Amino acid sequence: MLFCAAVILFSAEISQKRWKEGEVFSFYLERNGIGSGLLKRISASDQQFLSEIQAGEWFYELREEGRLLQALIPVGDEMQIQLFRDIGGERFHFDIIPIESRKLTDYVTLPIEKGLSEDIHRWTRNPRLGYLLKKYYGKSVNFRTLHKGDKVSFVYSQRSRLGKPFGAPKIKASLIRSRGKNRFIFADKSGIYYDAPYKDLSYIVKKRVQTEKGRSFVRPIRKMRITSKFTYKRWHPILKRYRPHLGVDIGARRGTKIYATHAGKVIYAGWMGGYGKATKIRHSGGFVSLYAHQSRLTVKIGQYVKRGQAIGRVGSTGRSTAPHLHFGLYKNAKAVNPMKYIERKALSQKRMEIQKITKHRIVEIPGAKKYKKQLLKLVEGQPRAFKWQTYAKPYNRIQERNNHEEPNQTF
Repeated sequence: MLFCAAVILFSAEISQKRWKEGEVFSFYLERNGIGSGLLKRISASDQQFLSEIQAGEWFYELREEGRLLQALIPVGDEMQIQLFRDIGGERFHFDIIPIESRKLTDYVTLPIEKGLSEDIHRWTRNPRLGYLLKKYYGKSVNFRTLHKGDKVSFVYSQRSRLGKPFGAPKIKASLIRSRGKNRFIFADKSGIYYDAPYKDLSYIVKKRVQTEKGRSFVRPIRKMRITSKFTYKRWHPILKRYRPHLGVDIGARRGTKIYATHAGKVIYAGWMGGYGKATKIRHSGGFVSLYAHQSRLTVKIGQYVKRGQAIGRVGSTGRSTAPHLHFGLYKNAKAVNPMKYIERKALSQKRMEIQKITKHRIVEIPGAKKYKKQLLKLVEGQPRAFKWQTYAKPYNRIQERNNHEEPNQTF
């Protein structure tokens, strides 16, 4: 909304660019004549999200006569950095806000004339669709043997942002008809693709065996009560705005013992801005764990700790509303969901391991039969596809007014 208002009022132009390989946020500010004062005003808790900017990611700039007015830079699929200049002033501001987008679902059918990817791009102006179809069909279809007159039909959904494709499209089902032979793929809810409307579902018969300590990450607190999950979009109770939450909050009484989730070296132990008293431990495999808002630290920088060793006490220091532990886990400097790596059982000298016996059963993929009927009907009809008119073009005020195409547009 701010972008569109500025376009209308100031004859400014919006352009879409890719974030350069090796570009860091401070370099971007310097290239646009923005002083280092802005970087100093960004809170420590927000500065960690600057490393989440991915090379090659599309972002938007609003400029007037070459002068930067605003920028929207994604940090994940849900949130984005907003960099904006005071109207009539020179001071820039920084914020992290949700990404506003729309969802389009389209049913496409088209003849093969030159090649699958080339034809799909010509009809849709969405270059990722052809790439994804080739990837999902894998070795089941030799695309070099497709002939002129063969057909492809598929159903996909795509998020759009300012009239352009945003993020990766999701292909729900597809049909390639070559020499009268039909080749299907269907996606289940987890995004795995199958060549039939059903799948061979494996399940585990478990046999429990008691063993000594395992090698996985253990709980940082014996009794886990999650009060806030890992997410890129959480309403912050103190800041009163959306912020990514790159960790989990574990509710506990003040003074509750905190344990090292794995063996490693303490690389930080002290005050850490909004995280209050915090400890960071480097582990093998590129992992670093973070324990924040402590009331008391019981380890020092450089100290080596064992898996399950007490390292501090729960508190409410820093930006916190009540006693709890903020537990973060990073792999190769990128935040990951800690709950995917922590074993479910509480810390103990012995634990129960599970020996797995795999069995199978055939289950229907939800919605696959409906898509199969639609695709068989679609492939017999006339060519059709929604065409992303503004893809890879400069985005200006005229295009904004004209960008009200309906799904399933033909040409």
